[in-house]
Amino acid sequence: MINRRRERIMMISTHGYVSALPEFGKPDTGGQVVYVLELSKCLARMGYQVDILTRRFENQRASEHVAPRVRILRFPCGGKEFIPKETLCEHIPEWVRRVQGHIDAQRLKYLFIDSHYWDAGLAGQKLANALGVPHVHTPHSIGAWKRDNMDGSPEVLEKRYNFRHRIREEKVIYDECDLLVATTPQQRDILMASDYDVPTSKIQVIPPGYDDMRFFPVSRASRQAIKQDLDLEGSIVLALGRMARNKGYDLLLRAMPIVFSRIADARLVLAVGSSEPNDDEIGLIRDLKSLAAELGIADRVLFRDYIADELLAEYYRAADVFALSSRYEPFGMTAVEAMACGTPTVVTTEGGLWEQVTWGLEAVYANPFDPEAFGHAVAMVLGYPRVADQLSKYGSQKARARFTWTGIAQQMLRVLQTAEPTLRGHLVSVPDDDKPTQTEEESWTASASW
Repeated sequence: MINRRRERIMMISTHGYVSALPEFGKPDTGGQVVYVLELSKCLARMGYQVDILTRRFENQRASEHVAPRVRILRFPCGGKEFIPKETLCEHIPEWVRRVQGHIDAQRLKYLFIDSHYWDAGLAGQKLANALGVPHVHTPHSIGAWKRDNMDGSPEVLEKRYNFRHRIREEKVIYDECDLLVATTPQQRDILMASDYDVPTSKIQVIPPGYDDMRFFPVSRASRQAIKQDLDLEGSIVLALGRMARNKGYDLLLRAMPIVFSRIADARLVLAVGSSEPNDDEIGLIRDLKSLAAELGIADRVLFRDYIADELLAEYYRAADVFALSSRYEPFGMTAVEAMACGTPTVVTTEGGLWEQVTWGLEAVYANPFDPEAFGHAVAMVLGYPRVADQLSKYGSQKARARFTWTGIAQQMLRVLQTAEPTLRGHLVSVPDDDKPTQTEEESWTASASW
């Protein structure tokens, strides 16, 4: 049997619950996990080996098979408990030491490292320096942008989000990495601004993608049947995602009285939270319910909590409008998935997606900090069937033309293939080794200090 030689890629996403079948809505587990998993699977289908490296905690396994030529390798640091992404940086040096020991023991070699978010960026740069390979960094979220777009006192925000430390470390990562991948033109502009001052030549804009085998339009009759199956009736406005203040669900609630005054059968479905909400999530959901009661709209707001991944596309298709009302949103993957399903979509202007769609043709956008304007945008889509039909048709076409994972993976490889010679010169081939051996699993057990 021929022993094929395949190039191996390292993906790093250190925070949250990274798994082959992730439970979205768990703390720090959302669109970034989708991004890493789907990009990895596409790169593997193109012939690469992909190792997704993350943190091991609670009772997680040391390794996990994701797809042919894709595996997750978990390394412990900071103990057995979950650590929020804002403070995980304190334990990254320990994590790097464990990873490097494993790489040395297994004689693994990598074509390049692609790190995701700033905690993984810290790890990625240290490993790239040690291994002598290129480091591609995808920020997803940018500290200075998030800091400037969140409500609250600077002191409270600093205590919770560790902005000063984060921005200082981001600056180092951006200076030292070989390539930065911005998900939107807006992110590129922020990276080039005074907080970071990254040269244009170092940044490539590559958007996230979606799974076009799961998210696609269906007929109007099928949508109606799905709505009945999910026990929904009337004109449904849907918002879904993990429970966090920056998602702007409270702003959407404040926009809904305008919608309800114009559309008699309108209902809002808030599918937010997780299957095992923590105390903070429970408190935020309680606040949303109290706000709905205060606004006098509680009887027209349905809380569906966490939606299992296998039902996600069905909920998109059951909705008459999908609303993304985030205070701050690096991109807005849920909106792209909704568009792909043929659901008319209203997106926030406090994020990266709105600049990439044509208003009134592919989507509608409005400022969620102006609840009246956001409400009128939603009501317009519900009140004018021709507008809704146009958004459904061209929104799904835009998603398929611009945002499929295969296209995103091809863009990533094209960028690397046309990179500067100093970057290309590091790229090497390595032996095929796509499944963890028993020795690897044993080495995990031996190295884990629980």
